[in-house]
Amino acid sequence: MAEKTRYSDEELQEFKEIILAKLEKAKRDYELLRNTITLEDGNDTQDTSPTFKVLEEGAAVLSKEEAGKLAQRQQKFIQHLQAALVRIENKTYGICRETGKLISKERLRAVPHATLSIEAKKDTEIESFEL
Repeated sequence: MAEKTRYSDEELQEFKEIILAKLEKAKRDYELLRNTITLEDGNDTQDTSPTFKVLEEGAAVLSKEEAGKLAQRQQKFIQHLQAALVRIENKTYGICRETGKLISKERLRAVPHATLSIEAKKDTEIESFEL
């Protein structure tokens, strides 16, 4: 029997549902982080006494920086999920960009935006470590 070269439409639909669920949650999380950065969530030092205000301003700056980094990571994750949806539409989803072989279903269920098989990922990590 010939080796399978792409996932069936039914399998692609399963992955699409997983990705859409993750995308919806990722967008909600991104909005929460964005609201934290822009202080739209109402948790500011404006409503605290002046004694605590000085202490909390330093923490607020650090908190905003951390929230900003998390928001950037979340935005990147959203972009990867959206790119995976495009690959599903093109019927190229689940094909390793290094080996051209199918990425295992288990890996895609865990990391639905993956573009490398476990083997290719390990090889890439080893190469980058040796450099």
